Amino acid sequence: MQDKNTSLDEFSGTVSGHRDGHGFVARDDGAADVYLPPNEMRAVLHRDRVKVRLVRTDRRGRSEGRVTEIVERSNAPIIGRFLQEGGIWLVAPEDKRYGQDVLIPGGATGLAKVGQVVVVELTEPPALFGQPVGRIKEVLGEVDDPGMEIEIAVRKYGVPHVFSEAAMGQARALPDRVRPSDTLHRIDLTDVPLVTIDGEDARDFDDAVFAQPSRVGRGKGWRLLVAIADVSHYVETGSAIDVDAYDRATSVYFPRRVIPMLPEKLSNGLCSLNPDVQRLCMVCDMLINAAGEIHAYQFYPAVMFSHARFTYTEVAAILSNTRGPEASARKALVPNLLDLQDVYRALLLARQARGAVDFETTETQIVCDESGRIEKIVARVRNEAHRLIEEAMLAANVCSAEFIAQSKQPGLFRVHEGPTPEKQELLRGYLKVMGVAQTLSDKPTPGDFQRIAQATKDRPDSQQIHTMLLRSMQQAIYTPSNSGHFGLAFDAYTHFTSPIRRYPDLLVHRVIKAVLLERKYQLPDLPTPGEAHAKLEKRLAARVPKRDGEPTAKPSADTLAWQAAGLHCSANERRADEASRDVEAWLKCKYMREHLGEEFAGVVSSVTSFGVFVTLDTMYVEGLVHITELGGEYFRFDEPRQELRGERTGIRYQLGSRVQVQVSRVDLDGRRIDFRLVLPEGEATSRANSAKSALVKEDEARSRGRSSGGGKPKSQGTTGTIKAVNSKGGGSRKSTSKGDPQGLGKKSRR
Repeated sequence: MQDKNTSLDEFSGTVSGHRDGHGFVARDDGAADVYLPPNEMRAVLHRDRVKVRLVRTDRRGRSEGRVTEIVERSNAPIIGRFLQEGGIWLVAPEDKRYGQDVLIPGGATGLAKVGQVVVVELTEPPALFGQPVGRIKEVLGEVDDPGMEIEIAVRKYGVPHVFSEAAMGQARALPDRVRPSDTLHRIDLTDVPLVTIDGEDARDFDDAVFAQPSRVGRGKGWRLLVAIADVSHYVETGSAIDVDAYDRATSVYFPRRVIPMLPEKLSNGLCSLNPDVQRLCMVCDMLINAAGEIHAYQFYPAVMFSHARFTYTEVAAILSNTRGPEASARKALVPNLLDLQDVYRALLLARQARGAVDFETTETQIVCDESGRIEKIVARVRNEAHRLIEEAMLAANVCSAEFIAQSKQPGLFRVHEGPTPEKQELLRGYLKVMGVAQTLSDKPTPGDFQRIAQATKDRPDSQQIHTMLLRSMQQAIYTPSNSGHFGLAFDAYTHFTSPIRRYPDLLVHRVIKAVLLERKYQLPDLPTPGEAHAKLEKRLAARVPKRDGEPTAKPSADTLAWQAAGLHCSANERRADEASRDVEAWLKCKYMREHLGEEFAGVVSSVTSFGVFVTLDTMYVEGLVHITELGGEYFRFDEPRQELRGERTGIRYQLGSRVQVQVSRVDLDGRRIDFRLVLPEGEATSRANSAKSALVKEDEARSRGRSSGGGKPKSQGTTGTIKAVNSKGGGSRKSTSKGDPQGLGKKSRR
């Protein structure tokens, strides 16, 4: 039945299925997603493009739609387990968002064996009263084969993982080393002790650095050289390698495996700044004063010779002890490292002066054995060497952005906008209820965030406050419209320093070279993105910033081409992140299956109306404690405070709360880990007595109400009924253990 809010407007969008059978439509116009009930999902599949009519608004305030037309069926392959049930062959999709098994006719099973992971191509789409039908296109192997999780992810997310024969042919034709002809018209830096500083497991080396004291203006300062692999010398615009690189847009990093953007001959060989060999590079040569300000800079192509391959751990050890064994082994280069440390400290002063946001976050690394089994999950520790390289790269990126902006040529900027008005208000409310004196101004600046972070760094709840500050930020995108980088507090910023693994950096190199040659770089006719990224690109397009005073006239074909390139690179960056997270989630689930029933200490890392997510202290694994596991009482979800509060006991679960949990369930297919709250015996007894006392008082109040003919009792629930009440209003929702609470979590946390 339609209500008074019913709209007959139709719109187009892309279906996003849910494991519980319902779905959502991501609208092309960027408006809020529209809910599709299970009956509307019977004839469509995840990723199909549809036209939808709004029919009603449900009790939760969600717009509900009805599919009026299937515009385009997704051609993405479906990956799943090959099964036989009751004499019928079928494939159960690994991605539960598809919601329906795919029937496989007897003659379309290929060489697949029951239980194997296969790739399916649909031959018949689903109908209102019929399941989809397909044929097995590829057999990936057994589900427990080493690396199977990666094979699944690259196909699930459409990550290109096989180079074209044309690209491989071009790569094979490239020389194995730098030829004399390649060094013509380049500055010779082979005698400059440039060095690379990377992680222990790095295989390709994009950047090398060198610093020395220098006179800057009338004061002291440094000359800082950042040399970046000259990929553009070997990868010509529009070539087969270039087309494949654009399609990938970025390298994708998994535990134990990398899907590179460039063929290995380039990424690990000819372009990589390996030690003790000549390499071609593009150099950002800077003069930096004592205050960390870039006084002058220039770009030029050069030929270099890396004098050492350092690791972060090694450099940090040398800088902390110049007489230690690490320093003794690199004695000749220690003075250069100390000069780099000095310029880093000056750049750090400038960073603090401009108010750039600087939060310390914990990154993790999954350590696997030879068979692919997780041995442990450890925190990546950021030391001074990491920060040294980061500041040097930021300086080169800022110079690149300024150079392109001043040239008036189109190019790609890395743009990070401030928080949306909605997120600003949510953050202001949170800071107020948390008693933080500092707040956001009407037009928030990075300095506002940094001041709040500094003012709260010594509070016991600093971690949760900093988490909320981070969550209010938007994701950065690539676009030809420069509106600065909010988080880093730069008026113009781009990516110049990683052309081996990021396509935008390669484009920036080409533009800089064109400017140096007094030419204009022209984008080639690059392939259009696949349908898997059409939705994301359209949604990202709504975020393309506009500079003040920019004319509203129809953009030129050149501008549109650069916008398309930026959106494509942004979408594929998201794709790579999603694929990597999916593999890590699968590995963590498999790891935690070995720890079922075990207890761990953890911290609440996210709060929702249906429960809390907890990250374990020692394993850095996140799981859900559903609201039904929190105790036999009513819980109110307070969004401004980001907490669940028990109405009887007053117990609170909020960001940063310390808890003890037990691993109760692991769903490998759903990438879900469920925890059960473990209470100390004394606390459990105290809470039970408190709840019992509250129930007695409630029963007495209810009896008084009946005897006096009063109104309805406040609650008619039992101790086994749990309700989450949203403090923003709108009634209450009974929570049960049925359904997919963590799936809802994915929706609400998107």
